[in-house]
Amino acid sequence: MSYVEIPGAKVPIRMWADPATVEDGAMQQLRNVATLPWIKGLAVMPDVHYGKGATVGSVIAMHGAVCPAAVGVDIGCGMSAVKTSLTANDLPGDLSRLRSKIEQAIPVGRGMHDDPVDPGRLHGFPTAGWENFWARFGGVADAVKFREDRAVKQMGTLGSGNHFIEFCLDGSGAVWLMLHSGSRNIGKELADHHIGTAQKLPHNQGLIDRDLAVFIADTPQMAAYRNDLFWAQEYAKYNRAIMMGLFQDVVRKEFKKARVTFEPVISCHHNYVAEERYEDMELLVTRKGAIRAGSGEFGIIPGSMGTGSYIVKGLGNAASFNSASHGAGRRMSRNAAKRRFSTQDLEDQTRGVECRKDSGVVDEIPAAYKPIEQVIDQQRDLVEVVARLKQVICVKG
Repeated sequence: MSYVEIPGAKVPIRMWADPATVEDGAMQQLRNVATLPWIKGLAVMPDVHYGKGATVGSVIAMHGAVCPAAVGVDIGCGMSAVKTSLTANDLPGDLSRLRSKIEQAIPVGRGMHDDPVDPGRLHGFPTAGWENFWARFGGVADAVKFREDRAVKQMGTLGSGNHFIEFCLDGSGAVWLMLHSGSRNIGKELADHHIGTAQKLPHNQGLIDRDLAVFIADTPQMAAYRNDLFWAQEYAKYNRAIMMGLFQDVVRKEFKKARVTFEPVISCHHNYVAEERYEDMELLVTRKGAIRAGSGEFGIIPGSMGTGSYIVKGLGNAASFNSASHGAGRRMSRNAAKRRFSTQDLEDQTRGVECRKDSGVVDEIPAAYKPIEQVIDQQRDLVEVVARLKQVICVKG
């Protein structure tokens, strides 16, 4: 489908979703965003749903301003995937050992490494800039500096919620490795700190929603936020890269005889800010639950833990600010999913997938998400499908 345009106070709301299916709270959030004085464009992805301040699944372009809540608290959250030389025929009948080895190599939930991961021991890890990256931690907000030891040990860990590590098969039977994670707790603490700062600034006192508080250009608060934002985005990118390196190490050891090789890793943020130019204007483009889908750029759009995911290539649609959805998108809250579904429902909906099937992950049940095929179909003018992946192992936090 092409987008539906809904009038907004300052800019039209371009929707790649059926407006009739968007909950009232999310629609109100979109109308609120369209009132911001600095806004130059708003694109809404088919996986849109209610969030804090700004909806998840929205792309907000501003001139001379940025809204921290429109990034989300998991700064730099995103996906990585890589195709391997393995095929379905190489996999054992019982995948529980492989899942266990992954969980041993990569801490999940609130877990962290006992000692920091040495990226130099990871095969092919891009260590250029690593020392400079950590040196820049000294320049982040004082409020989180005392968290350095934890940030170092959480580098290369999964986290919880909807984060995952998967073994997948594509249509030809090729094995892919995929993972979803972000900037761990350090990104959240930086986000919370700056959202709190923005809400106290005088120019934000008359906003329709205090969670839409912004920083404006050429102010010390904006400079401080940009510094911490871009550092946290880099943290998230390194975090995924280290996990992927650890993941590949597990695969090399478990499939030693196969001499596994890996294609280049595809990686993309879906909670972040980028400086981009549209219609001869420099804009700060915030993608909260959206990926960049410039012409020919690879992206990853995951479904739920029992349905599958898509590798896509962007079509460079400027109307969406070169963006696409970041996943299937929730259609019910975590609490609603826990009330409605049982562990038996979870077992039924994840049959054939080696994964947790206990009450702790019922809120991640596939039925709590929108159908991924429908989400893909609604953005055919934003991306083309390169491969459809189906998970056979899913590690959750």
